[in-house]
Amino acid sequence: MKILVLHGPNLNLLGQREPGVYGLTTLEEVNNKLRRLADELGVKIECFQSNHEGILIDKLHQAVKSFDAVVFNPGAFTHYSIALRDAVAAIGLPVIEVHLSNIHAREEFRTQSVIAAVAAGQISGLGIHSYLLGLQAAVALAKKTEAEI
Repeated sequence: MKILVLHGPNLNLLGQREPGVYGLTTLEEVNNKLRRLADELGVKIECFQSNHEGILIDKLHQAVKSFDAVVFNPGAFTHYSIALRDAVAAIGLPVIEVHLSNIHAREEFRTQSVIAAVAAGQISGLGIHSYLLGLQAAVALAKKTEAEI
């Protein structure tokens, strides 16, 4: 089983960008913790970050060929990217939307997710644990999907 972990815009700045909101953990540390958990779960993961909407869409399209599920932090695209929403809806893989901060308790423009309606689920507000729980959920959903085939 293989899970794609996608990080959206500005997540490459974790650890230095608004530490009061996003914490001091770097993206490399997030990915390393995810890799350790993946090893424990007996799955492979690939982590990828981009600040570009089209590149994230391409990765989602390509995921169909190589992955069983996706853990996705769309960053600011969460709130307005219909193109990413449509890509998530189109690929037919379980996608878990994750956020380090609680988007529902932030500025009004951040409280809405256009991705949530087409994702298998959303986990937010738990810092790095949002990613770790997202990976566990993605694995569980991928296993369920495999069992149904």
